[in-house]
Amino acid sequence: MSMVDELRLDNDKIITLVRGDITERNVDVIVNAANSYLKHGAGVAGAIVRKGGSIIQQESDKIGYVEVGSAVITTSGKLPCSAVIHAVGPTMGQGNEDKKLRKAVQSCLKLAAEKGFKSISMPAISSGIFGFPKDRCAKILLAESKSFLTSNDTSIEIVEFCIFDDETLVYFKTEFSNSSK
Repeated sequence: MSMVDELRLDNDKIITLVRGDITERNVDVIVNAANSYLKHGAGVAGAIVRKGGSIIQQESDKIGYVEVGSAVITTSGKLPCSAVIHAVGPTMGQGNEDKKLRKAVQSCLKLAAEKGFKSISMPAISSGIFGFPKDRCAKILLAESKSFLTSNDTSIEIVEFCIFDDETLVYFKTEFSNSSK
């Protein structure tokens, strides 16, 4: 795990960028990039269930279907965080993908704030097998998080982006350097 970048907002809220495995993050809540049926087989979702335990999939099965742009919460099983928020981002080709990704990020942050969490770690939602362009993903995730932290009286103090691969990390680094200007 390594800290790559940090953005301090005027209200003392912090947005950080780390390279690593989200299942190992010591934060209040992590975000899973989920599909609408909450079947956590591959990618980040698969890793979360493998490391956290089958209880996460069992709770997800009880929830059932989640529409694109929405988020739900389950236990975290054996993971170091307190809970997992499952956000359903758009798949490229659905139409209105940017708007749907913005809504998914807002849904995560609202849910985390409602639960009184102080720190949240998020992957690059929709930028893997869902095919969302990594540069646009980085831009939207950072912009929505900044907007949420500066326009809401929220319990959230730290929004972290936990990026696993170098290619995606480059786009996030670029957005961080653009944001701090």
